[in-house]
Amino acid sequence: MQFSLFYELQLPRPWDEDSEYKLFNDTLDQIELADRLGYDCVWATEHHFMEEYSHLSAPEVLLAAASQRTRNIRLGHGIIQLTTNHPARVAERVSTLDLLSNGRVELGLGEAGNTTELHPFGVRFRDKRKIFDEAVRCLMPMFDCPKGHQFQGEHFEFPLRTVVPRPRQKPHPPLWVACSQYETIIRAGQIGMGALGFQFVNTQAAEAWVNAYYRAFVSDPRPLAEYQRNANIAMVSALMCADTEEKARERAQGWDFFQFALVHYNKKGPFEPGSINLWEEYEKSRDADDEKWFSDGLIGTPDKLIEQIDAFDRAHVDQVILLVQAGRNRHEDICESLELFAREVMPRFHAREPQRLEWKRQVLSGEIELEEIDLDPHRAPTHQTPVSEVKKGA
Repeated sequence: MQFSLFYELQLPRPWDEDSEYKLFNDTLDQIELADRLGYDCVWATEHHFMEEYSHLSAPEVLLAAASQRTRNIRLGHGIIQLTTNHPARVAERVSTLDLLSNGRVELGLGEAGNTTELHPFGVRFRDKRKIFDEAVRCLMPMFDCPKGHQFQGEHFEFPLRTVVPRPRQKPHPPLWVACSQYETIIRAGQIGMGALGFQFVNTQAAEAWVNAYYRAFVSDPRPLAEYQRNANIAMVSALMCADTEEKARERAQGWDFFQFALVHYNKKGPFEPGSINLWEEYEKSRDADDEKWFSDGLIGTPDKLIEQIDAFDRAHVDQVILLVQAGRNRHEDICESLELFAREVMPRFHAREPQRLEWKRQVLSGEIELEEIDLDPHRAPTHQTPVSEVKKGA
């Protein structure tokens, strides 16, 4: 199993003039540390106009800076919004990063989740799936178009041009797509992209999601364009590893602000700028206990985390995405957690990598046929785009 880090760059109020400066530089220090410790990948999201929840609107710049301070860790766009970026600019930036990093880019793609982000770019919420699909078809030939590429669609028009530079990885960096509900997990398998499961699920649900993804990948391929398929499924979980349970929970207090703030924007946004203090709203919700925001995640001692991750390993999850920076988590605590996890937990699962790859080979070749698991009990709540259930042959 692989382990990666996930960053939204959360910054709850109150702020001062150095808050964002410290946040970005602490993040780079954490990524550099993770590279030395042997973590496999770092994922940086893209969000716009979402104060407190995410101050990471230019992930390509953060990842480019990280590329010059690291040697081995993969650099993941998790994700680039294809609804708010022109495909040609995506191809140019991704290829440049791939060259600067000596071919370490993972390319995650997504739609954006709410009107706060979409409307300023002239995009209607109801159109975002169509725009995404068309953007993929426009984008993918740009990575290898020595004789030029042109495209004519409903949302994008691109005259005959050669897009430069070209990426270090051929034909392009590995493709992933954001998933927040089980229908989009199935769709990820169908379109042949790695599934970035940005949803907190238990181990029983993880097994169902993994089976559904690989069954769709193998038996119901529906690629959006011509590209190299990427069979991988990743699940996100909070991380705070400490030598005692009490210390881990104390240091992780407020990590569930991640979920609270996202739901708040998706259900109630957009807000008049400066009119709301999300951290104060979060604390009120916890005091009132109207909703149970806290989920254990990977929060505890190494022995406890090994037991939890064992279940994900048995479910054949390819990668666990570790949410390490959320709410008001302290930089020093994050670094200590990364070090302890890398020393006491990660080697056990990295050692099982050959078995994981062999299982995957057998599934993709048809030697192992996965059973169909009833997904209804494992429907995770989402406040992203509702989609109709994907059925084979639809």
